Amino acid sequence: MFMGCHYHNIDDKNRLVIPSNYRSSLGETFVITRGLEKCLYIYTEAEWQKIVDKLATLPFTKKDARIFIRSFFSAAASCNLDRQGRINITPNQAIYADLTKECVIIGANDRLEIWSKENWDKFNADYSATLENVAEHLFNGDDYAAL
Repeated sequence: MFMGCHYHNIDDKNRLVIPSNYRSSLGETFVITRGLEKCLYIYTEAEWQKIVDKLATLPFTKKDARIFIRSFFSAAASCNLDRQGRINITPNQAIYADLTKECVIIGANDRLEIWSKENWDKFNADYSATLENVAEHLFNGDDYAAL
């Protein structure tokens, strides 16, 4: 499980340091792709395979399935860490997620997410006041009380 929040700067060659506490869990090779809400997702190979298997069950005759699969897979890249614990983010991924300087790397259970600091701050400002309502809609009474 990935959890926590770390701040690092992306350099002018689109390299970003992955926090040391995440590195061993990622494995030698992992996948980085376009996420939702203008961030990037990083999956271990095992988690990536689960997603591939699930998406393979979507009917190609459904337009929404085709759109999502094209967007998700066309932005994906196999990745590994260099000796300094950095990853290379593709130019298109950096543009999509508005990564120019300050980045936020968060653990989100089965994946890491990379956000520009500006997008992360905006996300938190937009949703912090409604988090209680979101939780209420996702969980039934007793499940929600356990949180």
